[in-house]
Amino acid sequence: MRCARHTVRVRVDVVLASVRTFALDGLEARAVTVEVDMRPGLPAFTVVGLGDAAVRESRERVQAAIRNSGFQFPGQRLTANLAPAHLRKVGPGFDLALACGVLAASGQLDGERLPRFALFGELSLGGALRPCEGTLAVAEAARRAGLEGVLVAERRAAEAALVPGLVVAGVADLAAAARVLAGGQPVSARHRATARPVEPGWPELADVRGQGAAVRASIVAAAGGHNLLLSGPPGVGKTMLAWRLPGLLPPLTEDEAIEVSRIHSLTSPTAPTGITHRRPFRAPHHSVTPAGLVGGANPRMPGEAVLAHHGVLFLDELSEFSRAALEALRQPLEDGRVAIVRATHTSVLPARFMLVAATNPCPCGLGSDDSRCACTDADLARHRRRLSGALLDRLDVLVALHRPRSRELGERAASSTGQARLAVLAARERQARRLGGVTRVNARMTEAELGEHAGLDARAEALIARAYAVGLMSARAHRRALRVARTVADLAASERVRAEHVAEALALRHAPAGAGGGLVAAGGASPP
Repeated sequence: MRCARHTVRVRVDVVLASVRTFALDGLEARAVTVEVDMRPGLPAFTVVGLGDAAVRESRERVQAAIRNSGFQFPGQRLTANLAPAHLRKVGPGFDLALACGVLAASGQLDGERLPRFALFGELSLGGALRPCEGTLAVAEAARRAGLEGVLVAERRAAEAALVPGLVVAGVADLAAAARVLAGGQPVSARHRATARPVEPGWPELADVRGQGAAVRASIVAAAGGHNLLLSGPPGVGKTMLAWRLPGLLPPLTEDEAIEVSRIHSLTSPTAPTGITHRRPFRAPHHSVTPAGLVGGANPRMPGEAVLAHHGVLFLDELSEFSRAALEALRQPLEDGRVAIVRATHTSVLPARFMLVAATNPCPCGLGSDDSRCACTDADLARHRRRLSGALLDRLDVLVALHRPRSRELGERAASSTGQARLAVLAARERQARRLGGVTRVNARMTEAELGEHAGLDARAEALIARAYAVGLMSARAHRRALRVARTVADLAASERVRAEHVAEALALRHAPAGAGGGLVAAGGASPP
């Protein structure tokens, strides 16, 4: 006798909640959907979706935060998926989205408003919401995704409010976030973009005495956004001059300021909020590694070159930097970006900065024109080999500083920061009108723009052609000299680039004899 087999179907109550958040990928934020599945079974809480250790540990933080905020943690089987699964999730910024997803799945939070907001922040065990790196990038991505607003830590609400057209709810804890999502008025929704407090001004350029040629070179470099190398013995004012150069630069435009703020918000959750129009100035120590200089060791930690975007990167004691670190700067100097390629990940980061470097002319620092210098020809050759010719070729202005005479130390400086800044601003305005944009400078002219706007007269063309013909420069250096000459003409308020402008540009690329040029002199001979 055969027994009939019957299939018994058991109805299982399954609840699925969905929350919007974002994952940081380099300087960008990628959309992530947090899906929370709750079903009967042994109590468990599993988080999947290619998260790092901080994401895996969020289970303990979320459980404690929910209980300590007056809610009940469900005693069922919970599975949270961070989609898309192929995108790596890094950091504790998913805590708030996970907690609200659990509350929505368990019926303790109405999920009607969840799809309209992006949730981003780290939870403490007591339920307080802590700030996370990259809040501004998340807010910008939420606006692009068409979301109504973002819920972030109260201390980062002002940063998120820099993005127009977005409701910013700055909340102090998980309970406050639940009230906002239930329809309550966010207490920090009225945040507006505010400028940071005025920072102290840059040091005064007039403090630099006896270095008129170097001061002029700095003004030319600032006016056109050109890279600058200062060479000379210790104590002549190289570092002093470099620290005064950012004071000559114009303030950041609104778009530049937001871009710089987004980059710097990734470095620390406690970075200053608000927006600054002061250009970045980065001065890493010469022991910095290639990864520390251009990035790559940590996808979420940009290198010094990226942090100097739209500002100045100052390398003091240039010859003491490792050759590998300096060679890593060749791509950003040429392209204005850093491409970091790993086996499973590629990041392209902006790095358009003005490079200012200072170096001693020889190992002992005195220079060959000083009778006390005991460096041999072999010592000098080794010292010059620390910098490749390809890197020197990418430097627009090279100037040698001499030891000032005693009477020069007591003389009044020729130019103050205010006077020099006015000249730089006027020159940049001419460039902006000619190139059709407020952020354009001569150093960034493309080949087509250089051919259209160089504006050399006949004598100027003959002079630079002769300099190239006698082998004083490479083809790249020839184009860079043209850009510098265009800047010199802009400082002189001249529509045409004349022979005297080209002569000054050529002189700014080659150290004068006997000035202790060292590495600078290695870049070429004196102009014809």
